[in-house]
Amino acid sequence: MDARGGIGGILTGLDLRAEIDRLRKERNAVILAHYYQKPELQDLADFVGDSLELSRKAQETDADVIAFCGVRFMAETAKILSPDKIVVLPDMDAGCSLEDSCPPERFAAFRAEHPDHIALTYINCSAAVKALSDVIVTSSSAEKILMQIPKDQKIIFGPDRNLGGYLARKTGRDMLLWPGVCIVHEAFSETELLKLRAEHPDAPILAHPECPPHLLDHADFVGSTSAILEHAKKSPAMTVIVATEPHIIHQMQKAVPEKQFIGAPGADGNCNCNICPYMALNTMEKLYVALRDLEPRIELDEELRLKAKTSLDRMLAMASGTVGMGDLGPVRVTGD
Repeated sequence: MDARGGIGGILTGLDLRAEIDRLRKERNAVILAHYYQKPELQDLADFVGDSLELSRKAQETDADVIAFCGVRFMAETAKILSPDKIVVLPDMDAGCSLEDSCPPERFAAFRAEHPDHIALTYINCSAAVKALSDVIVTSSSAEKILMQIPKDQKIIFGPDRNLGGYLARKTGRDMLLWPGVCIVHEAFSETELLKLRAEHPDAPILAHPECPPHLLDHADFVGSTSAILEHAKKSPAMTVIVATEPHIIHQMQKAVPEKQFIGAPGADGNCNCNICPYMALNTMEKLYVALRDLEPRIELDEELRLKAKTSLDRMLAMASGTVGMGDLGPVRVTGD
C-alpha cells in the first residue's frame, strides 16, 4: 500500500497526533468526527456529533479547510453548505449502504413515475439525490417536518425504509418507501437482544430508528444518535443497552464513566459485527495525509450544489425548533 494507508515505512516514526495538530494550524483546518468514528479520531476532533450539525458548525467557523472524519455524503453536505472551503475526506471509499441503495438515476426515474408525490429524503444520500428531493430530513427532524406537510399530499420517503416505516407507524402517514437499509442497523439480532435483556432486565434499550421494526418493538427509547447519547447520560439506569453503531459508546463512557453501556449484539452474540465498515476506513494515518495533501477532496458541480442546498434549506426552515433535540446538537470537544 502507499502512504495513504500508512504502510511501507513512509509514515513510520511520525507522531501522528502532533503532526495532525501541526497541520490543523498550518491549514487553518477544522476537524469533524462523527459519533461512529474510532475513539482516537473522536478525541482529536474539534467537533464530534451527528452529520448535519457538524457541517453547520464547520460553516460557522473561519476555517479554510474542513477535514470530515465520516462518510462521503457527510463531506458532501459540508461542501454544499461551505462551497468556499476545501473539504477533504480521509478515505473517498468511505460510503454508505443507504446512499449506495439509491442511485440518482434510479431515484429520478422513480420520481417521474410518481409525479403527484413530493420527496422527503433522509440526509443519508448523495448530493445528487438531495438535488432531486424536495425536503431533506434527519432522524431528529423528520417527524416535525412530516407533521407540517398536508395530510392529502402524497409522499415518497427514502432511502431508509426502516426510518420511513417507523415514522409512518408513529404518525399514521402512508408513505411510498424507497427500499434502502443501513447494513449496521440491519445486523442486530432480535434473538440475541432478547437474551441480553434477560441478563440485564433493568437495562433500557435505546435504539436508532434505522433499526428494523422487530427490534424497535423492544426499545424503551427510539431516537437519533445524539438523542440516544443524551438519553443514556440522563437515564437513572446504571446499565444501558445501545442499539446503534457501537462507537457512540465512547462518548457515553466519557460522559458518565460510572455507568455500563452494552452494545446490542449481532447474530454472533457480540456487537463487533455492527461496526460500520465504511466509517472504519478512516484512520489517523489517512487523516494526516488528507491534511498534508488536501486530498481526497470533495468537489461538486455548482448547479447541483445549489439544487441540493435548496432541499437542505427547506429542512432547516421547517425544523428550526428541533435545535438541541438530536442531530441538531453536536459536542464541542476542543478549544479553538
